[in-house]
Amino acid sequence: MDHLQTEGRLAASAHLDEMTPLEIVRLMNAEDARVAPAVATQAPAIAQGIAVIAERLERGGRLIYLGAGTSGRLGVLDATEMPPTFQTPPEMVVGVIAGGVEALTRAVEGAEDHPEAAEQDLQRLHLSAQDVVVGIATSGRTPYVLGGLHYARRCGAFTIGLACNSDAELIPLVDLAIIPVVGPEVLSGSTRLKAGTATKLVLNMLSTGAMVRLGKTYGHLMVDLKATNEKLRWRANRIVREVTGLSREAAAELLERCGGEVKTALVAHLGGFDVETARERLRQARGRVRAALSGLPRSRAVHEGGPWILGVDGGGTQTTALLARLPTAGNGWEVLGRGTAGSSNLRAAGVSAALAALDLALREALAAAGVSGMTVRAACFGLAGAGRSAEQRLVREWAEQRLGTSAVEVVEDAVLPLAAGTPEGWGLAVIAGTGSMAFAQNAAGETARAGGWGWLLGDEGSGYALVQAALRAVLRAADGRAPATLLTERLLAACGLTQPEELIEYVYGRADRAALAALAPVVLDCASRDAVADRLVQEGAAELAAIAATAAARVALPSTVPLALAGGLFLGSRLYRDRFLHALAERGYQAHPLTRVSEPALGALRRAYRLAISVSNAPPLS
Repeated sequence: MDHLQTEGRLAASAHLDEMTPLEIVRLMNAEDARVAPAVATQAPAIAQGIAVIAERLERGGRLIYLGAGTSGRLGVLDATEMPPTFQTPPEMVVGVIAGGVEALTRAVEGAEDHPEAAEQDLQRLHLSAQDVVVGIATSGRTPYVLGGLHYARRCGAFTIGLACNSDAELIPLVDLAIIPVVGPEVLSGSTRLKAGTATKLVLNMLSTGAMVRLGKTYGHLMVDLKATNEKLRWRANRIVREVTGLSREAAAELLERCGGEVKTALVAHLGGFDVETARERLRQARGRVRAALSGLPRSRAVHEGGPWILGVDGGGTQTTALLARLPTAGNGWEVLGRGTAGSSNLRAAGVSAALAALDLALREALAAAGVSGMTVRAACFGLAGAGRSAEQRLVREWAEQRLGTSAVEVVEDAVLPLAAGTPEGWGLAVIAGTGSMAFAQNAAGETARAGGWGWLLGDEGSGYALVQAALRAVLRAADGRAPATLLTERLLAACGLTQPEELIEYVYGRADRAALAALAPVVLDCASRDAVADRLVQEGAAELAAIAATAAARVALPSTVPLALAGGLFLGSRLYRDRFLHALAERGYQAHPLTRVSEPALGALRRAYRLAISVSNAPPLS
């Protein structure tokens, strides 16, 4: 076993027994960060495994995990989670561990050394050629697993081998090998660590991916359930409300008519079918909700009180969704629902958290409007971190599925103040909130942006950058390297601290970027009484003016330019606004007209309206 990568020696942990608790945590965390990239190298093989498993399960076969020790326990765990998560029969996904049930809670010595035991265990399951057997062995050489794979091949079952060593002995015994190589463990040979984590990630993907392919989900929702107890009734009601926009009471009534079947309720409501027709369409679609609804007009779902337009502003701190009724001739639009959520910045918050925030803001807007169902004619999402086509496509696909319309526009958030705050939709927009950036568009439609490189690489003149500069000034003053400043007293008090040394734990351990940016008003308040703070404010405003002037110059905006200002710094501080305008004038640009945009989502709503009239006969906006 000396040649096995998982049995190697990790140089970084050679003095593990001499490390402090914090050093141990940081070392293990750093090593754990290697796991996901190792799993990513196996993406094509995992995807092939998902396809095969789904195909066999749909034909009546089973997914059988086979392993010993930690590997066996992880297989049993994944199998055990299938019935409560996806409402599968217990026999569809089975976990088999060397030593039997007893081995789940304590080690059964020598159980993994008997290949014939695996054959006997699989015989008791009446293994057939319809099944898929996943042999899990971190080392790739566990006799129990190898014996089971030999027998599975003889039975004609499809075999998958999962190991964490590149020269695993199981590779030639299987139809498909998945080998995420994670290297030596922090605790040498303890494969319950990185190797165990990699195994769990792969099993998550195999089983979840297969269930998705079988139609157990609709979007990201677990819809294959029947509400038979209080917990499931609550979950079913929540899912129906989330997909349809129905009230709690209406969702409950729909589920009751559909016998508690979530899939049937969704198809009946979204397709406008009676219950039996919905069931038949699901049967023909092999249980897949989306397929059962295929061929229907996207707008057929519900027509209560609409059609609607949706505008969403998603920033680094807050997401706002506005729902408005599409105007009729002679009338402007009417905003009837407003919803808010946390950050939907795709880069800072991450894709899953960002989409969850968008979904929450949308649901709140629906609830505020009292809408039990809707037809969205068009939607515009202006999002921080969505400047690239890849992010825009991701959100657009999510929104088309969620809203039932293909008239979806996704733009970066800087576009929205321009749409909301300039008379003809062209000019200069500058944002100074948690982050910062400038966006310019000329009358011909040419656009340019500057800044907005994020808190690590840029965001000059933002709330976060201003506070970061102020904290550095405080610490330089504490060292005696710079003049004393009122910022020390005021920022420490705002953070609930008493000594500059406490800032280390506060900044690195307790405060996130948004919390630090929220301290910007303290810095601005000190500027009128403290030379250090005043200099920092001037520098931030000047940097922001340079960003704005650069964007304006790139599309040849005139020297007198429509200017829209957005973000907490501009809206909350006249001092900062005036400093910025003075610095911008020094660079040759005068603002006229000047608009402070307190609700950028109105710009998204305006763009959604323009999109709506391009795909319908809606009246032009006056």
